[in-house]
Amino acid sequence: MVRAWEADSSALFVKRLGKSAEELGNSQGREQCPDIWELSNGDVAVIGRDLTDDYASRLPEGVSLAADERLVVIPGNMLIAAKPDIPDA
Repeated sequence: MVRAWEADSSALFVKRLGKSAEELGNSQGREQCPDIWELSNGDVAVIGRDLTDDYASRLPEGVSLAADERLVVIPGNMLIAAKPDIPDA
């Protein structure tokens, strides 16, 4: 089955959206760094804790994960800090 959207692994990191985990107090060093980045093709990369297994049995109606997808969680203040960098629709 052909997907309507496919991730492009050749896209490059262009700019951080919002503030770094360190700036927000969400990291105690380089090894714990949730982050949100705009990619060169306009897609967005999110680095967070992989909680796929924890949430798999509790997904809301109509939500599903493909075998190659992971559910990641980031601190709420990180998304709020990124809001000014995210264009309106």
